[in-house]
Amino acid sequence: MVKTDWQVHFERVAEDLFGRLGEGEHLTLSLSGEDSQFIRVNGARVRQTGQVSDARLSMELIQDERRCSGSLTLGGDGSEDAIRAREELQRLREELRQLPRDPYIVMPVGGLRSDSRHAGQLPELERAADALVPAMQAADLTGIYAGGRIWRGQANSAGSRHGFVSDSFSMDYSLLDPEERMVKGTYAGSDWDDEAWSDHVAQSARQLSQLDKPLQRIEPGRYRCFIASAGVADLLGMFSWHGLSEADMQTGESAFLRMREEGLSLSPKFSLAEDFRNGLHPRFNDIGELAPEHLDLILEGRLVNTLVSSRTAREFGVESNHADEGEYLRSPVMATGDLPEAEVLEALDTGVYLSNLHYLNWSDVAGGRITGMTRYACFWVEKGEIVGPIANMRFDDSFYHFFGEQLEAVTEQARVNPEVGSYGGRSLGATVCPGILLSEFALTL
Repeated sequence: MVKTDWQVHFERVAEDLFGRLGEGEHLTLSLSGEDSQFIRVNGARVRQTGQVSDARLSMELIQDERRCSGSLTLGGDGSEDAIRAREELQRLREELRQLPRDPYIVMPVGGLRSDSRHAGQLPELERAADALVPAMQAADLTGIYAGGRIWRGQANSAGSRHGFVSDSFSMDYSLLDPEERMVKGTYAGSDWDDEAWSDHVAQSARQLSQLDKPLQRIEPGRYRCFIASAGVADLLGMFSWHGLSEADMQTGESAFLRMREEGLSLSPKFSLAEDFRNGLHPRFNDIGELAPEHLDLILEGRLVNTLVSSRTAREFGVESNHADEGEYLRSPVMATGDLPEAEVLEALDTGVYLSNLHYLNWSDVAGGRITGMTRYACFWVEKGEIVGPIANMRFDDSFYHFFGEQLEAVTEQARVNPEVGSYGGRSLGATVCPGILLSEFALTL
């Protein structure tokens, strides 16, 4: 595979387009590129491996309070990509004339520049499969390895320029037993470590062995509960949808509206921030603005900020903190507590241990109620000992409860829960969060 420095290529195409703009035309360009290796594993054997070098150029043209967007795939040939980009620019010009004016349009801002590079130590292409195999020999493992370099870039005709390059990998996998019961795990990072990978699989295998114990069928009710980091990440992910968006606040569609209007607060043990200092996601948004490196959203249970895009700021007369236009969480980090992970079962005593959650949705946005299913490696615990796995159950509870008065303790270690999607390209970002111990959690069906 011939590797392309997509950032350099992007900048050349961008400068060509900016030099062709007419009077009153404003252009914003975004890059999404990668050089990645994918390895598919089934039954603890490597079944397929391949490499992808791909990049997409997104374009937004603004003129006379109208805007139009489009995109094209870059091939890596400078002359050919420049010609295709010019053709797309012309298409945007023709379509733009037919569109209505946008009263809340945000114009490109100049003078902003950033360049963030995060080099990692990934397995060489030729030995990546060999690096996976030894740890899998004692387990029925199925999963996908994705690793390589990811590029993000942004440039606009006002003069702002941003680049982000990151080396990363993820091995998203499940272990299966003869009864096809599963434990899910994800080993991810920027620096591959054979020993850490083996330890990760071994820890999952220990969980899998607990599934041999008798299945526990518990009645619906409110139970003392521990939710591991992966499950907490799923719950926090709901806050990007009818959650911490200022636009949703202004239109009455936010689950956090009661915190602003009624003065409700969550547990002092719960704090959540947007934090880009870990380098897992670029700070710049789709129009080239730079978000603060660290922004507290909920601090010791109090709502102190929401995610505010410049479009929302213009529409509702509030101050922007340069969130993306969708006002979703890009780099969420939840504060840790003081519960050692080794003491979780002892602290839980008797109740349910939930490793993963699945199929989450709002059941009552105004009340902050989230519903979903328990999934994989979820156990009934008595007197600090795992008795056996529980049957899959539906939960339905409000974050005003489980991040509020029911939040008893937070683990002292946070885990990185990466975005592992690859639809249209490898995803960036992760939710960094600890596990939580709850005095009660509602299992409803």
